[in-house]
Amino acid sequence: MRSATRDKYAEVDPVAQRFTVHLKPVVELTPNRFFELAGINRDLRMELTAGGELIVMPPAGGETGSRNAEITLQLGMWAKQNGAGTTFDSSTGFTLPNGAVRSPDASWVERSRWEALTDEQRRKFVPLCPDFVIELRSPTDSLSILQDKMQEYLDNGAKLGWLIDPEQKRVHVYRPQTEFQELENQIEISGDPVLSGFVLDLREIW
Repeated sequence: MRSATRDKYAEVDPVAQRFTVHLKPVVELTPNRFFELAGINRDLRMELTAGGELIVMPPAGGETGSRNAEITLQLGMWAKQNGAGTTFDSSTGFTLPNGAVRSPDASWVERSRWEALTDEQRRKFVPLCPDFVIELRSPTDSLSILQDKMQEYLDNGAKLGWLIDPEQKRVHVYRPQTEFQELENQIEISGDPVLSGFVLDLREIW
C-alpha cells in the first residue's frame, strides 16, 4: 500500500499507521547501530530493511497480542519437549544475510545453529535467518507487505514459514523453491518435517 503522505524522508501507511524512514544517503544505519537505536527506544517496534530503511510500527492490539502469546506458548512447549532447537518471541531481532533486521511474531532455530553463535552474537540481534517463522496478520496489516516478508525469509534461508490470517481463517504456508500453499478453516497445522511432531492448534487462534 502506498502512502497518502510521502516525502524524501518518510512514508506513512495510513491504514496500519506504520511508517518508513528513508535514511540513505544521509545516514548509514548498520545492524549494530540499529541495535543501539532500538535499545534506547524500547517502546517502539522497529525493523530495518535490506535497503537500509527504518520501519516503525505501532504496538499490537489486545486481540493480536493474545493470539501471538498463544502461538508462542504452543511452539515453546513443543520445543522444550523436542529439544532440537530454540524458540523466540516477537521481540527478537534477526539480522538476515541480506542485511535486513526482522522480528517474526514467532520463530525457531535449530539448536546446532544457535549453539554455534558466540555469547556476544546471542546478546545482540541474532545474525542468521530462523529455520521456521510465523507472521500473524493483525486487522491493520497489509497482506502484500507480509507476503513480501515471508518471501524474504525464504530467500534468506528459512525452511518453513506460516503467515496466519485470523480474520480470514487462512494460513499461507511457505516452503523453499515452491509456490505458497493457502489453507482455509483448518483446525490444526503440522510443522513436519522441519519441526518434527509440532502441530499448532488453530482453534485457539481463530
